[in-house]
Amino acid sequence: MAKKKIDEDALAEAYNHALALEKAGDIDAAVRAYEKVLALDPDDHGGAAVRIASMGRGETPVKAPDAYVETLFDQHAEVFEDVLVEQLGYHVPVLVRQRLQALGLGPFKRMLDLGCGTGLTGGTLRDIVEDITGIDISENMVEVAHEKDIYETLFVAEVEDFLDDNDEDAFDLITATDVLPYLGALEPLFFGAAENMTPGGLFIFSSETLPDATMAGRPYMVGAHQRFAHSEAYVRERLKATGFELVEITDINVRMEDGQPTPGHLVIARLNAD
Repeated sequence: MAKKKIDEDALAEAYNHALALEKAGDIDAAVRAYEKVLALDPDDHGGAAVRIASMGRGETPVKAPDAYVETLFDQHAEVFEDVLVEQLGYHVPVLVRQRLQALGLGPFKRMLDLGCGTGLTGGTLRDIVEDITGIDISENMVEVAHEKDIYETLFVAEVEDFLDDNDEDAFDLITATDVLPYLGALEPLFFGAAENMTPGGLFIFSSETLPDATMAGRPYMVGAHQRFAHSEAYVRERLKATGFELVEITDINVRMEDGQPTPGHLVIARLNAD
């Protein structure tokens, strides 16, 4: 059955109307308006579902819609590094390298860089890894990464789908920096990482979190900036359930947002050998 063609003008008008209501603080009307956006665009290129969740309404999605993440990063690929590093103070790849050095971990044979973007993490770890594979849902991001000649292999794919389908050799290092803010439920990612890793391999990722009072016992929620926050307890529990042991979990500032630090964690876990 052919997909219904989206009326782009009607969608843009509906989305802008919803955004204006949200900015004006009329939450009930904004939620209704975003629901109309979803009716026009069920694939949700504009991320209406996560916007509704960020206002504390509706069901919390298990992840951000693929179409939304792909569109978001395709649009920002050319200015991505300037915005993220220079304006938002994002230095997680450097923190990854610092922790690996401090713990005396590496070098590595095969690295899988999930959500590789333009190659910030791959570039930072290039000299301690023999072979790097990069995965990103955004074709434009992958094109930028390809031009840098950092990766032996690059794929345009959704992270969980790739982990599910991959039959390449296993990896002894898997990184996922700035991936968790677009995922709610972590089981598919963690299980997929375990399935694609050599026993004793390392899984390194960053996550964002919110104060306990805000999380209110929830394993994950969508924060004010439409990004998922995860509780430390949930991260620990899911790692253990999928066969990892925690090497360390470090409190970090992931990035600046509206002049305020975004609290989060840098996690290093090792896949159990049994």
